[in-house]
Amino acid sequence: MWHRVAGRRERPIPYTATVAAPTDVLTDKLAGFGTTIFAEMSALAVETGAINLGQGFPDTDGPVEVLDAAVDAIRSGVNQYGPGLGHPELRQAIAEHQHRWFGLDIDPDTEVVVTAGATEALAAAMLGMLDAGDEVIVFEPMYDSYQAGIALAAASPVPVLLQPDADGVWRFDADGLRAAVTERTKLILLNTPHNPTGKVFDRDELDTIASVAIEHDLIVVTDEVYEHLVFDGSAHVPIATLPDMFERTLTISSGGKTFHTTGWKIGWMTGPNELVTAARMAKQYLTFVNGAPFQPATAVGLRLGDDYFTGLRDNLQTARDHLTDGLGRAGFTTYRPAAGYFVTVDITPVAPDLDGMTFCRELPQRAGVVAVPESAFYMHPENGDRFVRFAFCKQLPIIDAAVDQLVEAFG
Repeated sequence: MWHRVAGRRERPIPYTATVAAPTDVLTDKLAGFGTTIFAEMSALAVETGAINLGQGFPDTDGPVEVLDAAVDAIRSGVNQYGPGLGHPELRQAIAEHQHRWFGLDIDPDTEVVVTAGATEALAAAMLGMLDAGDEVIVFEPMYDSYQAGIALAAASPVPVLLQPDADGVWRFDADGLRAAVTERTKLILLNTPHNPTGKVFDRDELDTIASVAIEHDLIVVTDEVYEHLVFDGSAHVPIATLPDMFERTLTISSGGKTFHTTGWKIGWMTGPNELVTAARMAKQYLTFVNGAPFQPATAVGLRLGDDYFTGLRDNLQTARDHLTDGLGRAGFTTYRPAAGYFVTVDITPVAPDLDGMTFCRELPQRAGVVAVPESAFYMHPENGDRFVRFAFCKQLPIIDAAVDQLVEAFG
């Protein structure tokens, strides 16, 4: 502020801090979360120059039609706040997509909301539907934002463990799922195709989840961002398509993985108006709206021909095979994923004395490769101490170079 000296106005005296900054400012809801494992491992890749197979982002651009549509939208003035529900063209394309691929009839005006990626949709669903003390059933390992979103809503996650069976297929115990339900359970959070394991929940498993939800009058929030990245002839079945499930299911997806535009952060949620509205009530106080020119461009992507989607899947399946086979040659126990961007390995054969976190922190120096420890995806990290996740959403020369380095280091 200005002050006077002998009747004259003088310039402000620079402020000098004399009191320490406040302590304990972080909300208890986020205590213990810290920096995400993706930030830590990606920083390690930059620091060491290692090949980054940790964070799940593609290293190629998406289809030119989609990119050109974004440029056209920018040049046409689609650069200001858009409608709170999302660009009408994208909402219509999302409704068409759900019908085209899964036979779901969605009203684009009342049953679709565009979000800042699937992560915001998930956070909005938790904040808009949960009250303090509610419980959410989650399948672990789980994407790390799930626990944080539940915590911000002052609710509690209740884990149901996925474990690989003798055939390397990740399974959950149906009785364990039923036992996880209490009088405080409000919601089941499902992720299929699954990150990090690459599991595709089959129809019998979905029937079990649906029967629990119906019996106990629970909401299901389902994260389906890898819906088009399913391999070996497997099929993704949205749980909303099961009998009596649409009315209690909020389905979340995004364009980032499908169109190699993860930086655009264009996601969406669909479902009955009551569930969509509850999540939208929270979403409007998060970003309100986002990515105006990227929304009509994503609509172009959703309307691409079947050949785009099959080509995307086939190319990614080839990349999966290169990495999975190579990790096997390096000596890891591998679990071939049925979908998604990632392959999980058990490090026991190559590093019997290390846990996954230590292994991943040492891996850049030892092999020039970055991976992610799956213990970061567990509520009980000891359940994932032996598992490490590698991403194969990369160009084949990058994957093959990483494999060569891993084989040299461990094979």
